[in-house]
Amino acid sequence: MTPNLCIKCKGKGLCGRPYCPILEKFKSIESVVPKSSGETSIFGASPPSVFVGRYNYPNVMAGPMIPPQLCGDDAMQLEDPKALLKMNIQDVIASRSQLVRANTGINVKRARLPDNPLIEKSQELALSKNPVDTEAWFNKPISAKLKFDNVLTPMGPSGDLKKFDITENPKVPKKVDSLVYDDDALAKDAISELWDGSVPAEHISRLLSIGLLGQERKLVPTRWSITAVDDMVGKDLLAEIRDYQQLSEVTVFSGGVFGNHFEIILIPRMFSFELIEVWMPRTVWSGGSTWIEADHEGFGGKKKYSNLAGGYYAARLGALEYLKSVRRQATVFMVREIRPEYWAPLGVWVVREGVREAFSKAPEKFASAEQAIANISTRLKTDKSKWMAQAAMLPDVRFQRTLDSFF
Repeated sequence: MTPNLCIKCKGKGLCGRPYCPILEKFKSIESVVPKSSGETSIFGASPPSVFVGRYNYPNVMAGPMIPPQLCGDDAMQLEDPKALLKMNIQDVIASRSQLVRANTGINVKRARLPDNPLIEKSQELALSKNPVDTEAWFNKPISAKLKFDNVLTPMGPSGDLKKFDITENPKVPKKVDSLVYDDDALAKDAISELWDGSVPAEHISRLLSIGLLGQERKLVPTRWSITAVDDMVGKDLLAEIRDYQQLSEVTVFSGGVFGNHFEIILIPRMFSFELIEVWMPRTVWSGGSTWIEADHEGFGGKKKYSNLAGGYYAARLGALEYLKSVRRQATVFMVREIRPEYWAPLGVWVVREGVREAFSKAPEKFASAEQAIANISTRLKTDKSKWMAQAAMLPDVRFQRTLDSFF
């Protein structure tokens, strides 16, 4: 595949190969070979974490993820973005590779979930907000194969699950307990209530993935549930933000994590959102060339799935969170420049946390959008002419006068 197609594919197999050659190279990193490889049983505290695959959908593999020998805070860090942000990329891979995927096969369209005791136990695990001591037995020794993905956080080896026990009572938040047992509530409404109840996105995603939310209780591949939660929460926030007053000044935020650098311009207008992704040479997917693509939405919101995939919804969510916090609406122009430091895929959470990190910094204020564009250009390593050529909404923002400007 060409570098540009590799960026669009990101390991989904569009080239027809059985394994992605880019992802395969990360599996040979000696420092992350799990000690559990070759075992037929493991004991440890799940962070808690569950996984539902998408390969061969609707016949998928699903089950708990367990780090052998880990307990308490050590296990919790494996699912906590704030803890992972304190590590470097190598350490994130090494830490996450301890999570053994204990799999059982299931058809997500035909199965009645309560009829599968392994999935039922996984659901019980997913309810918890804290690590849960678990024990798993496998039909054969655990495979040492690691899993990398553009949406998912890296994961360790996998095994064919034979038996699975939870050896302590999960600690379930009251809001989670009430909504999980409310099968009259739509999934989008349950997700909204959980978010408003300060339940972390990671917890909500695993509840949706393992079939615990909504009127129709079915398993959802984990990578789909992550983006679904980002999208549904974003739409919920946007419905409120549309009624806010417009921001008073052109404002710029800058920051990022793990070689994902963000430049964000907020312009005093009705809400719209544009994201430009710039993959510099020698990043995880780009090879030796630069790849640039963009997507946007107007005041009415996004109608079709973004060509930028899950990263679009994660970036938009971070921007909407900020606008809600200041109770203002604005046009949001964002450039995500992925630099060579981002040499291995860590998951879409990096985008969400990178945007949040940028918004946590002190902003700069400008008299015009032109001045703001000139300012962010000084920090972006890619020439302005290249990424500006992809901007669809920004030209209108720069040159079209609004009714407010006549008063």
